[in-house]
Amino acid sequence: MIKVLFAGSPEAARLTLERLYEAQSACAFEIAGVLSNPPSAKGRHRDLIPTPVAAFAIEKGLPVFTPEHLDSAARESISPLGADLLVSFAYGHIFGPKFLALFPLGGINLHPSLLPKYRGCTPVPAAILNRDKETAVTVQTLSLKMDEGDILAQTHVDLNGTETTESLLNYSAEEGARLICEVIKETCAAGKLPAGTPQSGEASYTGIIKKEDAKINWSEPASVIEAKIRAYYPEPGCWCMENGAPLKILEAKTVESKSEQSEAGKVIDFSKSEGILIQTGDGLLAVRKLQRQGKNAMDYKSFMNGARNFLGTVLQ
Repeated sequence: MIKVLFAGSPEAARLTLERLYEAQSACAFEIAGVLSNPPSAKGRHRDLIPTPVAAFAIEKGLPVFTPEHLDSAARESISPLGADLLVSFAYGHIFGPKFLALFPLGGINLHPSLLPKYRGCTPVPAAILNRDKETAVTVQTLSLKMDEGDILAQTHVDLNGTETTESLLNYSAEEGARLICEVIKETCAAGKLPAGTPQSGEASYTGIIKKEDAKINWSEPASVIEAKIRAYYPEPGCWCMENGAPLKILEAKTVESKSEQSEAGKVIDFSKSEGILIQTGDGLLAVRKLQRQGKNAMDYKSFMNGARNFLGTVLQ
């Protein structure tokens, strides 16, 4: 039976780990331990909170490793596990040659993009922002360079323009776990990783998303703003300023405008069937879910019940 060290940190990676944990017996492998980012200080009291992956591992009694760096001390602590294979999804660090040498079968990585397109840490938002018609869930060999490993398994995914980063990551996590199990089964049968297919085509790279990236520019077309809202949901969440205070726009759709164009950012109407209608640089955006600072997120009808003076406001 193959021993696996799983490396990952965010919620989507936790979902993949959960599915792999459930599939251990059927796929003839054992999760020997989990590698994740260190706990982060959150809340008013700055309590140290483990990553979603680490929290799941702790719940299941799996050994958990959260080093700041993958240095000699980290290697010495992980080596006694005797893991044969490293499985990674959204861990957030590049594995060096000395660390990869701990695993006789090497390592594999789950990456939610149609490689070599969108290498890097934010492939899902990139596909949504660019309004791509297709993406993929890919399992590749771990490489010393970011996301350059050979492709071992891949599922193509059609995009219909309604996906959010959350929904697409959740799908990728579930489908990725299935693909990982298939790769592990082949590895068990052959005693080595299956032969991969080298990536072909022009590579592109994605970077870290900052809060400023999610600031809405109402002069942009409604279709562009709507894609940003989906791409940046749930984090960091698209936002603008309402009378000097932050306002998050969490869900919206484009609608046809039959009236004369108003000032970009102006709240021009309220439709019970569509949402709060806001003028953009080209077309109307119907906002359907929003959140004021310090308040809970609300659907547009509930929001308008408590914001009678919202009509006519010019959002910045």
